[in-house]
Amino acid sequence: MAQILVADDDITTQLILQHALEEQGHEVYTAEDGEIALSLAQKHHPNLVICDWMMPKVDGLEVCKTIKADPHLASAFFILLTAKEQSTDRIKGLDSGADDFISKPIEIEEILARVRSGLRIHNLNQQILQTNQQLIHALSNLKQAQVQLVQHEKMLTLVQFVAGIAHEINNPVTFIRGNIDYVLEYTQNLLEVVHLYQHIYPQSQPEIQAKLQELEVEYIIQDLPQVLKSMQQGTERISNIIQSLKNFSRLDESEKKLADIHQGIDNTLLMLQSRINQNPDHPIQVIKLYGEISPIICYPSHLNQVFISLLNNAIDAIAEHQKKSPLLEPKIWIKTETCISSNPHQSLNPSVRIMIQDNGIGIPKEIGRKIFEPFFTTKPVGSGTGLGLSIAYQIVVEKHGGTFRFHSELGKGTEFIIEIPALEC
Repeated sequence: MAQILVADDDITTQLILQHALEEQGHEVYTAEDGEIALSLAQKHHPNLVICDWMMPKVDGLEVCKTIKADPHLASAFFILLTAKEQSTDRIKGLDSGADDFISKPIEIEEILARVRSGLRIHNLNQQILQTNQQLIHALSNLKQAQVQLVQHEKMLTLVQFVAGIAHEINNPVTFIRGNIDYVLEYTQNLLEVVHLYQHIYPQSQPEIQAKLQELEVEYIIQDLPQVLKSMQQGTERISNIIQSLKNFSRLDESEKKLADIHQGIDNTLLMLQSRINQNPDHPIQVIKLYGEISPIICYPSHLNQVFISLLNNAIDAIAEHQKKSPLLEPKIWIKTETCISSNPHQSLNPSVRIMIQDNGIGIPKEIGRKIFEPFFTTKPVGSGTGLGLSIAYQIVVEKHGGTFRFHSELGKGTEFIIEIPALEC
């Protein structure tokens, strides 16, 4: 039925209560003083306690206070046995945490009725606690589902936008890239004809000589090949950007694959190039300290989300710092290395560690405790959803089984440290 602790320095009362309660099917523990009662409570976690007020060593009020202050014992229904009848005494007992009183001398039928009532209340409280825990768990799941839904919609929009731009740019660039080699060849052929003409007819008509001088043909002959080569290099650069956009936008990949972490970081930096250089007087210097790391099996597009979130936050933090320190030399350090996982569950497995550090404004301690919470943001309304770091944390810890931590110092900057298992994630 239930576990019941009986504490009374009167042995006769102990035996009477123990016999009556055991006849009801309860498991009963007895104590003759408050110290033993507290020791038994810690050991057995009773559902209900019947305790005499006046006991040696530790009295009933102190036993009640101690039990009710312990989160592991506080749910026990506490009945105080007392010969005191004054209302002030009962108030004192209630303030100590007692749930019920039984006056001495005791009446067995009354005690059994109070015990049944107390156990019903205890069981109801346990059901309420269990229901509360289920509601908390359900609320947490709902919030996580909401985060994932917002994340999915947000990234889907970005993917469609990026993929659309890449497609639209790709068509004309492919046309230019495919024909510029012919333009170079045709131009060279025409220049050879001009050189041949000049060689055979060194003294041309005055009108032709005047036109050649007016058009600065000699300069054109020298500069035109260089212009065409610059155009060729420009189209190559645009083609590389398009490929990076395509790589970044592969968010429909639902399976893990072998991926180069450095390529993912470089693609993300390319996407953020305009933000990195938004202050022409003090562009952000990105210092890449790449170690020797092998490609790992992961969700590369999701890790790109992590990189873009961290780098965006670093750029924002640097911008805030520059407002207070205009002469700041803005820097972002990106370091990678192979390491042994700091996750105790994977401590024997090699991992890839990625560190992204800035010399921005830093994160206050009171904010640092909340930055991984969904929808928490310090940015103005309309500037952020508060999902970036929460999503990043889920991707690293839950999706890849890695670790995600940071340390920060106000006025000096922040460093985020990511570890992704290199063998199985």
